[in-house]
Amino acid sequence: MRHNKSFNHLGRKSGHRKAMLANMASSLLLHKRIETTLAKAKALRMYVEPLITKSKEDSTHSRRIVFSYLKQKEAVTELFRTIAPKIAERPGGYTRILKTGFRVGDAADMAIIELVDFNEAALASAPKKEAKKSTTRRSRGKKAAAAEETAPVAEEKAE
Repeated sequence: MRHNKSFNHLGRKSGHRKAMLANMASSLLLHKRIETTLAKAKALRMYVEPLITKSKEDSTHSRRIVFSYLKQKEAVTELFRTIAPKIAERPGGYTRILKTGFRVGDAADMAIIELVDFNEAALASAPKKEAKKSTTRRSRGKKAAAAEETAPVAEEKAE
């Protein structure tokens, strides 16, 4: 029975699952992007996002709490030095999961999990936000619409 099951156990005992998620979280923080199965990526997102939120406050207490989850000094240092300042204003949603297809051996759903603010390709291709001209919510009258259509014609004749 699965009464009140709140997370995916991933077919592992709790010690194995905690160690695996700690290693995957450290790899994600160090490399900014990893490829894994879709189920593990979703479990990792639930594991690592609270740690990233905790890293916004750089105190000894929060470093110790994060270290108790990650168990790698380099990953904790990377999180607090480079990742936390870059995501300081973001209210959540620090990771992105992209499905990549199926694994050849066992046809498992594969996915890439990455940190949102560290994907240079997506940041470069994202359109720059321009100042949008404010529009009215009411429909324009017939006179205003006709005036807008004739105005460019009048400018062309002046040239």
